[in-house]
Amino acid sequence: MSTVSIEATSSHILDNPAWAALTGPHAHFAERVGRAARYPADVAPFYAVSDLDDLRAWADLASLVGPGGTASVRGVTEAPAGWEVVRTGHGVQLVDTGLRAEHDPEAVRLGPDDVPEILDLVARTEPGPYLSRTVEMGIYLGIRHQGRLIALAGERLHPPGWTEISAVCTDPDHRGRGLATRLVRAVAAGIKERGEQPFMHARATNANAIRLYESIGFTLRRRTVFSLVRRTEAAVLEETA
Repeated sequence: MSTVSIEATSSHILDNPAWAALTGPHAHFAERVGRAARYPADVAPFYAVSDLDDLRAWADLASLVGPGGTASVRGVTEAPAGWEVVRTGHGVQLVDTGLRAEHDPEAVRLGPDDVPEILDLVARTEPGPYLSRTVEMGIYLGIRHQGRLIALAGERLHPPGWTEISAVCTDPDHRGRGLATRLVRAVAAGIKERGEQPFMHARATNANAIRLYESIGFTLRRRTVFSLVRRTEAAVLEETA
């Protein structure tokens, strides 16, 4: 049984950033069936559909998720026929409205050879999902202390004109030194040099992270609800009947 995250549709591109990315700059990653798409399982745990009100998109999603599969769906409180809501959670989306972007002389670009260290830091700090090929989604920067990776931030979802800053984390023994802020600003510098705008996501319960991001120039754009939905056996039987 797979667990995935899916972005909902709206008139603004950031209301459906995963779909915009998978049908735009990240199309080379997309595993797609009609109106539904996903990243490879070792890149990111995100699925997306073109329109949550389109039952054809849900049917395509069912094909991607598979029998009994689950999906974390943005903006859905009632699932359509063939799906059930398992639980819900809350998040926030923030956009850059005044961030001072600047390169950091201590920040180094990370690549595939650094993945074991990245995964170790992520496991200890839990900034969100990070997999063996997530590093391929964009530029990831780190700061080292005596050769050991102690802070991380990088680029994840990439809708046209926007890039998400994600995986912001600092080793517990090195917090309070502003490393996260420095890396967010450094990642943002690269984003803005491409003529794009940074945005971020955070758990609504992570008040400390939200305060930090707002203090350095991000503004809350919207609050979001994520529902974990499961494809039911009924849906499987209907398809095969």
